Amino acid sequence: MSNNMFMGPIPQTFGDLKGLEFLDLSYNNLSGAIPKYLETLKYLKYINLSFNQLSGEIPSEGPFVNFTPQSFLENRALCGKQNFGVPPCKARRAQKSKRYRKGNASIISGSAEELLGTKHRMISYHELRCATNDFAKAIAWRRKFWLCVQGILSDGQLSRPKVLNMQMEGASKSFDAECNVWRAIRHRNLVKVITSCSSPEVRALVLQYMSNGSLEKWLYSHNYCLNLLQRVSVLVDVALALEYLHHGQSELVVHCDLKPSNILLDDEMVAHVGDFGLAKILANNKDATQTRTLGTLGYISPEYGHAGIVSTRGDWINASLADSVLEVVDIGLLKTEEGRDMNATEDIIFTIMEIGLRCSEDVPEKRMDIKDVVSQLMKIKLGLESRN
Repeated sequence: MSNNMFMGPIPQTFGDLKGLEFLDLSYNNLSGAIPKYLETLKYLKYINLSFNQLSGEIPSEGPFVNFTPQSFLENRALCGKQNFGVPPCKARRAQKSKRYRKGNASIISGSAEELLGTKHRMISYHELRCATNDFAKAIAWRRKFWLCVQGILSDGQLSRPKVLNMQMEGASKSFDAECNVWRAIRHRNLVKVITSCSSPEVRALVLQYMSNGSLEKWLYSHNYCLNLLQRVSVLVDVALALEYLHHGQSELVVHCDLKPSNILLDDEMVAHVGDFGLAKILANNKDATQTRTLGTLGYISPEYGHAGIVSTRGDWINASLADSVLEVVDIGLLKTEEGRDMNATEDIIFTIMEIGLRCSEDVPEKRMDIKDVVSQLMKIKLGLESRN
């Protein structure tokens, strides 16, 4: 029932649906309070009331004890307990929403700190052009979905605007897919979306600026090199991001296009996964679904190409095998290990290669679970840190 332009209060008749398990009323124009009777629906497992005009106190009993801030994003004046990511009712202040300003749209995403209570400002088409020194003059992006450039917003904040090429077939679908994913996720190892711009002229996401660029630059450039600890740290960061996408929320997300160019490094060399234009949200907690062949240039999991099966176990094979994230035979890597116990280094590299092989089994069910991958990589990282 989402995206149906429903108006008015939430109907009282929902209270008669005693067996209701899932309720999605997001992206409507509902107003008024969230009915207390919803607390009596003991089988209710999932609720999404985001992007409406609801106000008043969020119920906190019954099934609501299990709900997160993701269920109540972008409403006019909700209040309640801190775990819902809204102000307490006793300190409620009137807020005027400017969400529907023409030519703008705001997306809440990123880390938990930004999600809980921070109001995201909007960006206009004019400001986007100024921030990027007029992105429309760029010509390198004409055969790509997106143009990604560095920009400086009017408040001086560095950013990485990602502007959609509206001339490409399927561009709008890619933008919608990415927005749907960003609205539902937040994790320290995912690129943060600062805001967005959606107007007749352009659609764009304004992303957090990553000073050290993409992992691709560090792996395949003669001017950059990562040592073994840095590479393992990147693997841990990516694994933690995937663990969150696959197991850390009510709806499973499959990235479908994980590769070094979609992994960005901040000023502390912490890795952040981005680019969810091909991502799939799997319904009803399934770990696989069927779709058309996905992915950009590079390696894709066998089941993606053969049967069009998108699964959580296909994401990690892309990270571990596709673009050789570790590059264990890189001569530059061996140089960074000079002066150390090479036998110990070889044991570490062998263990990581073994993890990669176990993640690359042809049969998805035989692949290593991402939770086990995180556990083993964390042990390796701790061992490397202790010897440095």
